Amino acid sequence: MRISLATLGCKVNQYDTAALAEILRQDGHTVVSYPSPAEAYIVNTCTVTGKTDDQSRQLIRRIHRSDPRAPIVVTGCYAQMNPRDLEALEGVSLVLGNGEKPRIGRWIRGLTEKAGTVHVEDAEKEKTCFAPAVPGLPGRTRAFLKIQDGCNAFCRYCIVPLARGRSRSLPPAEVLDRLALFSRNDCHEVVLTGIHLGTYGEDRTPGTTLLDLLRLIEDKGSVKRLRLSSIEPMEVTGEFIEFWKKSAVLCRHAHIPLQSGSDAVLRKMGRPYDRAFFRSLVLSLVEAMPDMAVGTDVMVGFPGEEEADFQATLSLLRDLPLAYLHVFPYSKRPGTAAFPMDGHLPGQVKKKRVAALREQSAEMRAAFGRKFIGKTLSVLVEGKKDRRTGWVRGFSENYIPCLIPEGGQALANRIVPMVPREENGGVLIGNIAPAVE
Repeated sequence: MRISLATLGCKVNQYDTAALAEILRQDGHTVVSYPSPAEAYIVNTCTVTGKTDDQSRQLIRRIHRSDPRAPIVVTGCYAQMNPRDLEALEGVSLVLGNGEKPRIGRWIRGLTEKAGTVHVEDAEKEKTCFAPAVPGLPGRTRAFLKIQDGCNAFCRYCIVPLARGRSRSLPPAEVLDRLALFSRNDCHEVVLTGIHLGTYGEDRTPGTTLLDLLRLIEDKGSVKRLRLSSIEPMEVTGEFIEFWKKSAVLCRHAHIPLQSGSDAVLRKMGRPYDRAFFRSLVLSLVEAMPDMAVGTDVMVGFPGEEEADFQATLSLLRDLPLAYLHVFPYSKRPGTAAFPMDGHLPGQVKKKRVAALREQSAEMRAAFGRKFIGKTLSVLVEGKKDRRTGWVRGFSENYIPCLIPEGGQALANRIVPMVPREENGGVLIGNIAPAVE
């Protein structure tokens, strides 16, 4: 069959979709990315917020309108948590929980059989990390590698542990094998990703840690650039920072979720740190590595968040040398501890606070980028050109988006030295250093 795959949500989901594609190719199917037409469609959904649920339903309806006769298979976290919502949509032939992803080939072969529409098991039963080898991600210069799945934290706003199950890790030997495969396929940067990446190895016997794994990768020299998708504040220890400072492969880019700058809200969320700890951590990272880009997640509108709590968050963020923010409004998720709490905020209040923080983020991106004008940055050039300018684009080691007017497609998938000459909207524009022109 010709099968079209669509993905919503996080880097873990993107890796899962690439893994599904590889399984299907090995079964003899032709796999394309949505919106390419096909004989069947697979939608890998997200349920982290109500908005992502809406996006999943809208995408399924759009597929069905464009191709009413084609069967649609729905999987992912929304399918895991609310399969009956999806089963009711026109065009949906199968709803598969996250645990059924390894068996996608069998389900596709049985599409014409009357075996029932919904197949979802309790996520708690999952004991292994689904991460089969894939050669890369279509259309992407950087590769994502899922090395961990699930979460044991149960922050009070988060549905993900119920959708993904308990924390489990890919064995170190398999991580090295996946990295070697990427390297053989001319991939120069790999992003290690997981639902709770910093707990890597805690489920394994004998125990290991993410830092142990990073040291092993560094020793093996199997990748040019390595990036962490996200790591929790409590997991960035002094020992970790020392390794980071000396590492030849780990990018100077840390994404460390804050969620709130109010200690009262952090306690309500069930987050195991306070604003003083987060402040100290960011300052320690930037002191150790002055070119380090530190980004963070911020959630606004958690139940009971007062204006003073929001202002505490805003003042902390303005006071820290951060490179960018990812800002989200709190979303009510049935099944979480926050759902029955008092003090849920009106949508307009959350919208106003989100807008203020996104404006702050834009200022941070611009200020961080300007620090590097006239300096040499190491930039991995992407395969696709910038739509507006037609120039080649890429990301620096410290995660600044860059545009290079000259060089063209000959630079694609190369790591090049670039000297920025100006900043525009958080993007650096510059030229290749003379030595490689």
